[in-house]
Amino acid sequence: MFNGRTLLVATMHEKEKVIAPIFEKELGLKCITPFNFNSDALGTFTGEIERKDDALNTARKKCFIAMELNNCDMAISSEGSFGPHPVMYIHPADDEILLFIDKKNDLEIVVRELSAQTNYNAREIKSEKELKEFADAAKFPSHGLIIRKDKENYNNIKKGIRDWETLLKNYNHISKKDGIAFVETDMRAMHNPTRMKVIENTTIKLVHKIKSKCPSCHTPGFGITATKKGLPCGLCRFPTSSVLAYIYTCLKCNYQNVKNNPNSKQCEDPMFCDRCNP
Repeated sequence: MFNGRTLLVATMHEKEKVIAPIFEKELGLKCITPFNFNSDALGTFTGEIERKDDALNTARKKCFIAMELNNCDMAISSEGSFGPHPVMYIHPADDEILLFIDKKNDLEIVVRELSAQTNYNAREIKSEKELKEFADAAKFPSHGLIIRKDKENYNNIKKGIRDWETLLKNYNHISKKDGIAFVETDMRAMHNPTRMKVIENTTIKLVHKIKSKCPSCHTPGFGITATKKGLPCGLCRFPTSSVLAYIYTCLKCNYQNVKNNPNSKQCEDPMFCDRCNP
């Protein structure tokens, strides 16, 4: 179905460096990056262009724009969102969506990876010492930084800073009036090796899903579409919020398969039971 065909990696931020080798090796595709493609038109991390759609629809738009520009019927794109981790609230998280579209075979296959492995951060800086502390914590200079006057200021944003001399020069220029500048991590993939690694892991997950075929009609992309909670407590047998089963659904024929106890657990530890440990 895929061998020898061309896959567009819809990016302008060098994501093809981790996506292309995996798809070419595992599926026999030839990966290229699109010409005249500007994903920033759909939104930027720094906010000067607001992202109007959710992550999945933005990724979908990237694919279709790239396919139209390059007269190709297959594309892949990713979209990342950053903020507090939904479980470990005090830690930031990288929420990556990776979408594969094959118009020829009417396929749309998507995976999501939620990772606590991120340097995502932003801070108002009032001294060179604070700037150095922030830069060290952000893994600078291997990871890029962005600096501007304040969070809501979209003028004179300096992006992709990867050396101390440039960072300090821009800080001194921006802060010379009142001693304050706003510094943030550059989350674009080519300036953020930690995010690039998450995208690589997400790509591996997507390839595994593409290789997973429906037992009924053999369509690629047979994967988890829902979870069923209610794993019983090992002490009182009361249903907990832990996963009891995964539900797999075919994208084409809607065939379903339920896999019980997917984490090889017959019961949950009482410490996670609302009755035994309210």
